[in-house]
Amino acid sequence: MEDFPKYERICKENDIQSLFEKGAGFSCYPYRVVYLFRPVGDKPVTCRMLLSVSKKRFHHAIKRNRVKRLIRESWRKNKHTLYEICNRDTISLDVALVYNATVIHSYKEMYQKTAKALNELVNRYEKKIQATH
Repeated sequence: MEDFPKYERICKENDIQSLFEKGAGFSCYPYRVVYLFRPVGDKPVTCRMLLSVSKKRFHHAIKRNRVKRLIRESWRKNKHTLYEICNRDTISLDVALVYNATVIHSYKEMYQKTAKALNELVNRYEKKIQATH
């Protein structure tokens, strides 16, 4: 099984543009999280992710790639909470994780910080649902 399959990536320019234009966001160090909940329609439920690591902060590609690998692995291990909500409410979710730190954290720290960011995302969705009911 692929770790980060194609259907979980946000690739199309229009999808990226609509995510940043219509989506909401928050900061949860070391991430800037931008998210957009979408109605499913006839498509399957998905949680797609866009990952961004700044060349301004990490000049060398080897360091940027290291950060991206750590984030992808921590996303893979934490995404089940998002999938539970998406399946329960039959919605799809687009998430952009923009890495803002200037240092490379250890995998343990990255895992904890990604879990914290995704839990905050879940909390914001639950508050939004409660406000509409």
